[in-house]
Amino acid sequence: MSASLFRTVLARHGALAAKRSLAGNSFVRGKATLPDLKYDYGALEPYISARIMELHHSKHHQTYVNGLNSALEATAEAEAKGDFTKAASLAPLLNFHGGGHLNHTLFWENLAPASREGGGEPDGALKKAIEADFGSFETFRKQMNAALTGIQGSGWAWLAKDKDSGNLAIVTRANQDPVTGQLVPLMGIDAWEHAYYLQYENRKAEYFEAIWNVINWKTVAQRFEKA
Repeated sequence: MSASLFRTVLARHGALAAKRSLAGNSFVRGKATLPDLKYDYGALEPYISARIMELHHSKHHQTYVNGLNSALEATAEAEAKGDFTKAASLAPLLNFHGGGHLNHTLFWENLAPASREGGGEPDGALKKAIEADFGSFETFRKQMNAALTGIQGSGWAWLAKDKDSGNLAIVTRANQDPVTGQLVPLMGIDAWEHAYYLQYENRKAEYFEAIWNVINWKTVAQRFEKA
């Protein structure tokens, strides 16, 4: 993925849109920055521990931000010199670090404390769409957990909306590959070990069950309506 195309993807999914609070802080003068959270690190307990949230956000996400900035800078330098072979060789780094930044930015917005807007089930148009495409919310949840369990190694499972048909689908992506093309990511769950291991160790199925208690359906519904 080229640097210019990746910037387009970031913009389309909100990472460059100043009108959105979290995403609006993720780029400053063309450089990626770590977005602030709307809740404290300990706010998602007992479902996700404060220590996991602190490391996941301040260390892991920051690494993707740093890597994206380095890749963008190196690509710009190569293109300025006319070294397009060098620029093309940096595409995997743009995809990995840029995808990591984009995926995590969406992920943080996905979540909310159970005492506030986290958990429960969606309502309104999103609920109707889930019931139409999956039969019921419970069926959708089970299919999402099955998709997460089926990921070999590291990756993500997403609820996505097809821009043409309007239908919803569950898709998985390896590593930090972003959801692009005709699909708009609405809600994602991180299946990388750094998202759960300190708390759940090898019991990742427990993490996949627990995280539903802190899903922010209000944010997911807003994405659904705008997609």
